[in-house]
Amino acid sequence: MINKHKGQRIAVFLDVQNLYHSAKNLYNARVDFSKVVETAVSKRNLIRSFAYVIKTKTGEEKSFFEALINLGIEIRVKDLQEFHGGLKKGDWDVGIAVDAIRMSPTLDAIVLVTGDGDFVPLVDYLKNRGKRVEVIGFERSASLKLKEAADEFINLEENSRRFLLTASSTRSKKLSKNKKKHNG
Repeated sequence: MINKHKGQRIAVFLDVQNLYHSAKNLYNARVDFSKVVETAVSKRNLIRSFAYVIKTKTGEEKSFFEALINLGIEIRVKDLQEFHGGLKKGDWDVGIAVDAIRMSPTLDAIVLVTGDGDFVPLVDYLKNRGKRVEVIGFERSASLKLKEAADEFINLEENSRRFLLTASSTRSKKLSKNKKKHNG
């Protein structure tokens, strides 16, 4: 197994839908993606980070997309698919896998931020090519097979206060920003 070290070139692939639904269902909160990426990088050489997002017809997620871009995260956008009968689907699994494979020759480590067990074949593929593969997700909603396949699993639940934005923490951040604007 390849260990973490300072000179490693890494890329981070954020499965936004997976994290969004896990945080909402487990904690009724939102994910602080800046803290997740900071943890993923872990003082290594970040080559690129990608967030895979779904765009709705209402466009209410536009400010969220802008916030990700402001963090230096590249976004990959796909329209929400709506099927007859009301079924909605927004799936980026193939896109994430293709990007990870395409970038892997220039990387030492790949960080998948997801709990989706569909990524086990991708993890196996990358590890068989000498890459370190780390997974970051929520313990209770992450696939056991995915956690076992990865070189390392980082559980966001171990320090959920660091990685989650609750309604009160979002309000307090806005208040402190407004104070700074008005005080100088």
